Amino acid sequence: MSSPSTAPQFDPKNMIFRNLGKTGLRVPVFSYGGWLTVGAAQKGDIVKELMQTAWDSGINMFDTAEGYAAGESEREMGRVIKELGWDRRDIIVTTKIFFGTARGEKHNTRGLSRKHIIEGTNASLKRLGLDYVDVIFAHRPDRTTPMEETVRAFNWLIDQGKAFYWGTSEWSQYELQHAHEIARRLNLVGPACEQPHYSMMHRERFEIEYGPIFKQEGLGTTIWSPLDSGLLTGKYNDGIPEGSRYHTNQSVMADNIKALESPEGKAKIEKVKQLSQIAEKELGCSMTSLALAWTIKNENVSTCILGATKPEQIKENVKALDVVPKLTSEIMAKIEKILDNKPALPNAYGRHDAEGRLT
Repeated sequence: MSSPSTAPQFDPKNMIFRNLGKTGLRVPVFSYGGWLTVGAAQKGDIVKELMQTAWDSGINMFDTAEGYAAGESEREMGRVIKELGWDRRDIIVTTKIFFGTARGEKHNTRGLSRKHIIEGTNASLKRLGLDYVDVIFAHRPDRTTPMEETVRAFNWLIDQGKAFYWGTSEWSQYELQHAHEIARRLNLVGPACEQPHYSMMHRERFEIEYGPIFKQEGLGTTIWSPLDSGLLTGKYNDGIPEGSRYHTNQSVMADNIKALESPEGKAKIEKVKQLSQIAEKELGCSMTSLALAWTIKNENVSTCILGATKPEQIKENVKALDVVPKLTSEIMAKIEKILDNKPALPNAYGRHDAEGRLT
């Protein structure tokens, strides 16, 4: 990376920035991630083009993991960061620890033991070519390791300057609360953010289960798959086209493909077709822009991770920023009617909707 005086200047353009939960870290509402793309299907010059396009679009946050492409995602992102000469202070880099770098790994080369958290993070930093990451995530919960050991290990990384914050991915409300309770008892830092799946079609955990954590702990979020692996772009409305994520990653996406072809999947496609009419006729945008704008309209979304495989997709994705102001209460009501999947909060006396009304 170049010295601050010679590094390319970062221009946030029209990007919206939010605090990552209750932390002071300001993150763009769109970030770029390497799952299934960087280091796997995308290598070499195209990765540089993708990350440069993200940067030029006001995106300065990049997400990867030790398990993405067996560590190659981290290597590719790290190479590009170095070659583009960005000032380290201008970028936010996150990675995740849990799965190791190869399928079938077990014992001490995966999980959330103190040993793997520290050794895995050191290996990730080496692949990235960085001294530290801004956020280090526990990629999944590890129910074979005491929570106190995990909390202490992530705090050690922070104390050593290898990360500024730590977070979780796909942890339950109970696990998050447990981690925060231990952190408070030991006067340590609890998880600052969670990386969950959230989209128009996947809402229950984010909107209901995490509700108390958002309020009590000020939890930030870095949501993934906001387009449900392309379903919400409308490109699967007439089958699986060649070159799509489902087509090029059939082994990884086998369960998704099976779900898409089920009666429930076909019902989702019908909803996407109806939503596309609102996008095109009432908002003057693509279905992709509508789906992305819908997610970042939720104030509990700190950043929405984009998984684009082509530079033009990134340019299209950020157009969603212009759609957010158009999502009036009337438009949101129309969308809600089509989705018909708003999660309700259960209690001992019945079920309540997200506003607390008994249904």
